[in-house]
Amino acid sequence: MATGTGGEEAGPDSDEVYLVVRNEEEQYSIWRADRELPAGWYPEGRRGGRQECLDHIDVIWTDMRPLSLRRRLAGADV
Repeated sequence: MATGTGGEEAGPDSDEVYLVVRNEEEQYSIWRADRELPAGWYPEGRRGGRQECLDHIDVIWTDMRPLSLRRRLAGADV
Protein backbone atom coordinates (compact mmCIF):
# COMPACT_ATOMS: atom_id res chain seq x y z
CA MET A 1 0.00 0.00 0.00
CA ALA A 2 1.43 3.37 -0.99
CA THR A 3 1.41 6.46 1.16
CA GLY A 4 1.03 10.04 0.05
CA THR A 5 0.34 11.39 -3.42
CA GLY A 6 2.43 14.51 -3.69
CA GLY A 7 -0.48 16.87 -3.45
CA GLU A 8 -4.22 16.87 -3.61
CA GLU A 9 -6.02 13.76 -4.80
CA ALA A 10 -6.65 13.47 -8.51
CA GLY A 11 -9.92 12.15 -9.86
CA PRO A 12 -10.08 8.80 -11.64
CA ASP A 13 -10.18 10.53 -15.04
CA SER A 14 -7.22 12.76 -14.26
CA ASP A 15 -4.33 12.90 -16.70
CA GLU A 16 -1.86 13.73 -13.93
CA VAL A 17 1.49 11.97 -14.23
CA TYR A 18 2.99 10.39 -11.14
CA LEU A 19 6.35 8.91 -10.20
CA VAL A 20 6.94 5.87 -8.05
CA VAL A 21 9.37 7.02 -5.39
CA ARG A 22 11.40 5.21 -2.73
CA ASN A 23 13.18 6.32 0.41
CA GLU A 24 16.36 4.98 2.00
CA GLU A 25 14.31 2.48 4.04
CA GLU A 26 12.99 1.03 0.74
CA GLN A 27 9.47 2.26 1.41
CA TYR A 28 7.48 3.25 -1.66
CA SER A 29 4.99 5.96 -2.49
CA ILE A 30 3.77 7.98 -5.44
CA TRP A 31 4.42 11.65 -6.10
CA ARG A 32 3.13 13.98 -8.78
CA ALA A 33 5.76 14.27 -11.49
CA ASP A 34 5.36 18.05 -11.74
CA ARG A 35 6.36 18.56 -8.10
CA GLU A 36 9.75 18.61 -6.45
CA LEU A 37 10.44 15.48 -4.44
CA PRO A 38 10.70 15.90 -0.68
CA ALA A 39 14.05 15.30 0.97
CA GLY A 40 14.90 11.64 1.33
CA TRP A 41 12.74 10.38 -1.56
CA TYR A 42 14.11 9.29 -4.94
CA PRO A 43 12.50 8.27 -8.23
CA GLU A 44 12.25 4.50 -8.56
CA GLY A 45 11.95 4.60 -12.34
CA ARG A 46 8.23 4.11 -13.04
CA ARG A 47 6.07 7.00 -14.12
CA GLY A 48 2.49 7.03 -15.31
CA GLY A 49 -1.06 7.43 -14.14
CA ARG A 50 -1.91 7.26 -10.45
CA GLN A 51 -3.44 3.78 -10.52
CA GLU A 52 -0.69 2.44 -12.79
CA CYS A 53 1.92 3.58 -10.26
CA LEU A 54 -0.02 2.16 -7.31
CA ASP A 55 -0.39 -1.16 -9.13
CA HIS A 56 3.37 -1.21 -9.76
CA ILE A 57 4.04 -0.66 -6.05
CA ASP A 58 1.70 -3.55 -5.18
CA VAL A 59 3.88 -5.82 -7.34
CA ILE A 60 7.34 -4.67 -6.24
CA TRP A 61 6.84 -3.86 -2.54
CA THR A 62 6.53 -7.37 -1.17
CA ASP A 63 8.13 -6.81 2.24
CA MET A 64 6.70 -3.81 4.06
CA ARG A 65 9.33 -3.87 6.81
CA PRO A 66 11.82 -0.98 6.69
CA LEU A 67 15.27 -1.91 5.37
CA SER A 68 16.93 -1.20 8.72
CA LEU A 69 14.64 -3.71 10.44
CA ARG A 70 15.23 -6.37 7.77
CA ARG A 71 18.99 -5.92 8.13
CA ARG A 72 18.81 -6.11 11.93
CA LEU A 73 16.69 -9.27 11.84
CA ALA A 74 18.99 -10.86 9.23
CA GLY A 75 21.91 -10.40 11.63
CA ALA A 76 20.06 -11.58 14.74
CA ASP A 77 20.63 -14.99 16.26
CA VAL A 78 17.11 -16.37 16.09
